[in-house]
Amino acid sequence: MMLTDAPLLFTPGQLALTALRTSNALHKVVDFDSFLSGIFSHKNSTHTMGELLESLDAIDSWVRKYTSPSEKELKHIDRKLKSCWGHDEGKKREKKSKHKSRKSSKEAQNV
Repeated sequence: MMLTDAPLLFTPGQLALTALRTSNALHKVVDFDSFLSGIFSHKNSTHTMGELLESLDAIDSWVRKYTSPSEKELKHIDRKLKSCWGHDEGKKREKKSKHKSRKSSKEAQNV
């Protein structure tokens, strides 16, 4: 679930309820619909249970659609990241070396 865009699109509570619902579907520990009905009966909510179930279904859909990247894709991504990291380090080195050369020229003028 966390490898999808769902955490960017839905609230943490909705993500947690989806995980609970998915786990409960496998283990059949709680009557999930009764659980949700109980929650909605105690609180005055601006959202309906139907709207919440739509969100939970959407999160489930995101999770089902997710496919892990292949080893080839991961290597390609890794190469790109390494080139970005190396590029940033080079910039830092250039800035430091320019800074040192300025100090050296100022020190040379003072001597």
